[in-house]
Amino acid sequence: MSSIMEYKNYVGSVEFSEEDGVFYGKVLGIRSLISYEGTNVRELVDDFHGAVDDYLALCEQEGHRPETAYKGNFNVRFKRPETHRRAAIYAMTHGQSLNSFVESCVEKALDAVGN
Repeated sequence: MSSIMEYKNYVGSVEFSEEDGVFYGKVLGIRSLISYEGTNVRELVDDFHGAVDDYLALCEQEGHRPETAYKGNFNVRFKRPETHRRAAIYAMTHGQSLNSFVESCVEKALDAVGN
């Protein structure tokens, strides 16, 4: 079973509370809290879809632009300054920006694992 769901370009987590006997989750990658739950998988999926639809309808009703996750930019912090330096030098000597070098490394890693 996957630990995420996707609907209308929103990604939601999938958790289970043994104590409560309920599946639950929240939409990931945005500041707004959009949560959902269900006592079985079908209820969880339906509530996830309904929560996203309700969020989008509320944004439209209030004239707000809905938040979107994964807009294409994020900050990378290297633990070791030497790694940052080496990456920057590699990118420069290969006619790339540091951003494009990091992006190509991430794409290669994801292709290798099949995502």
